[in-house]
Amino acid sequence: MAKLTIPEEELMIPGHMGCLGCGGALAMRYVLKGLGKRTIVSVPACCWAILSGIFPNTCLRVPMVNTAFEVTGASISGIRAALDALEIEDVNVLGWAGDGGTLDIGIQALSGAVERGHDFIYVCYDNEAYMNTGIQRSSGTPEGAWTTTTPVGDTQAWKKGPKKNMVEIMVAHKIPYTATASVGYPEDLIKKVTKAKGIKGPKYIHVFAPCPTGWRMPPGKSVEVAKLAVQTCAFPLYEVENGVYNISKKPKKKPITEYLKIQGRFKHMPSDMVEKFQKDIDKEWELLLKKEEFTKSL
Repeated sequence: MAKLTIPEEELMIPGHMGCLGCGGALAMRYVLKGLGKRTIVSVPACCWAILSGIFPNTCLRVPMVNTAFEVTGASISGIRAALDALEIEDVNVLGWAGDGGTLDIGIQALSGAVERGHDFIYVCYDNEAYMNTGIQRSSGTPEGAWTTTTPVGDTQAWKKGPKKNMVEIMVAHKIPYTATASVGYPEDLIKKVTKAKGIKGPKYIHVFAPCPTGWRMPPGKSVEVAKLAVQTCAFPLYEVENGVYNISKKPKKKPITEYLKIQGRFKHMPSDMVEKFQKDIDKEWELLLKKEEFTKSL
């Protein structure tokens, strides 16, 4: 019998208010398995401000603080400072925000928090749009995608420009640990969370969390799509520890069409745009391989 690597303890109980197949719900479940009970979570306006339940009910067995959209970085800085003042060292401080609250609205507070060197873990659960408020595009929305603010049809106004690379922005801050993870690979996700827990200073983990509602796909496809994102190298799994890159999975790369065809948000894309998508992914993957090779050689 294979050894069980995922902790059995559940700190997220049944009854969340998310959509069917919500990748963000899976992400929270796995991250808390990695962190354990001694954790405080700070959540801004996002899907998870709703998912947890209506007060006094909650689906989490850890304390959760609801904050304004733009202040997650400041909130976890304050929580950490309060714990330090009380000489409490065995509590994990977790910032938890979506791509809109991280890449866009909250980037200033997050940048300041990591620059100050506070000891916390910040997780961005990335569903590639502002899903809670109606599927509007964020800077995390991939090029070519449909959203309600990048519509298709006669206007052909789908998302223009590449997705912002928040992971590399955090690496540029020279923090001790940065990583990507996917709900399609829970063992890898929990392993990275556990590692981050044992490192002092600011840590950033970017988790790929499909949204069936916003991505226009069946709810039962969330994990499959999360895996395909990794297998096509659209969302590589890697970590950067003290400036050294380590790629967690090097798949036998599948064509990007395998990933795109399941999602209705990409069904309008002409063949030339799909080809460009593939070329961009290939280029970024080769660059990542070179970063790993170079930093490990230093």
